[in-house]
Amino acid sequence: MVQKQRLDKKKERITSINFRILIIGINARNILGSKMEGFGNYSYELVKRITENHPGQSFVIFFDRPVDPKFIFPSNVKTVVLFPPTRHPLLWVLWFEWSLKRALKKHHIDLLWSPDGFCSLRTSVSQIATIHDLNFEHYPKDLPWLVSFYFRTFFPKFARKAKRILTVSNFSKKDIVDTYGIPSNKISVVYNGISDEFRELSTDEINETRHQYANGKPYFLFVGSLHPRKNIKRLVEAYAEFSLTNSEIDLVIVGNAMWRQEEFNLTSETKQRIHFLGYLSTRELSRVTGAAFALSYVPYFEGFGIPLIEAMRCGVPIISANTSCLPEIAGDAAIYCDPFSTMDITEKMRNLAEDVALQTSLSKNSLVRSNQFSWDLAANQVWEVLVEK
Repeated sequence: MVQKQRLDKKKERITSINFRILIIGINARNILGSKMEGFGNYSYELVKRITENHPGQSFVIFFDRPVDPKFIFPSNVKTVVLFPPTRHPLLWVLWFEWSLKRALKKHHIDLLWSPDGFCSLRTSVSQIATIHDLNFEHYPKDLPWLVSFYFRTFFPKFARKAKRILTVSNFSKKDIVDTYGIPSNKISVVYNGISDEFRELSTDEINETRHQYANGKPYFLFVGSLHPRKNIKRLVEAYAEFSLTNSEIDLVIVGNAMWRQEEFNLTSETKQRIHFLGYLSTRELSRVTGAAFALSYVPYFEGFGIPLIEAMRCGVPIISANTSCLPEIAGDAAIYCDPFSTMDITEKMRNLAEDVALQTSLSKNSLVRSNQFSWDLAANQVWEVLVEK
């Protein structure tokens, strides 16, 4: 018995040593030099920490275009650029099923992690995929036809191909289980983190930011890619109604400029009070978030909602939609509305604007709740899944 125990321990040590020298590949095609959002920020925040935290582990990071010099990785990382740039669904197929498949073999990759949920279906290399949400399954018409078709065709295959799946909320985990029939024990939930740039601002910083972006006024804030499911049209319509009885609070919208004020039936006075800022760097976004009167975040479908936790870290009150994962993430830091009801969104804006005690309570709750979300914690949890035997 003693000899068997010694042999088992020796086997465990050998297995551990062998595992540490495995080569981990990472699909980093969303880590871009400019206008990096969503998947790119998620990928970079975690890849940076995981590679730095494990200097004895070898990593090969695969890009689909030249790596921006501002991204500096430690010496245990090799970066590889694969053709073609993935700007179209047909190029996605070429990149994953031809270029990446060959590269995995060439660089002796033992495990591939894809932070954007895509997999290479033709390789025998073990893969772990982060599937953030299945919005395209529930609202397929919100995407261009070919993109929607690709996602709905291939993501069920990716989910089955992956050795394990990571996702960013319990809501998304249940959705993947229910929609694709994936066993629950194959999926691990790891919440997103918050950039260190986000913090409470001083009164002077708040005033300076409001003068720069909102004519010196407090403002409701929306942040996100301006995609149909983000519900911008109803948010703007709700604010237009709110503005009829409140002249003190403006609306600021941050995101790539897919929407324009002329697309809405607004009075000239209301148009002057809605500020479309387009894309902002993380540093500028942290200022704009910290200076907000409240975050008004009302998408009708979301897998996590990073703007929620960024607002929390700044101590900003939140108006949130009551759908999908949003109550799970925002908790008691928000008041909730029906995202399909313009009237309800307007009512919640008025409630918050008129109730100082509610503003104070939500602000305090935001700061406390923000402590649950950390990129350092997320990196450790993702690593545990990557090295799981």
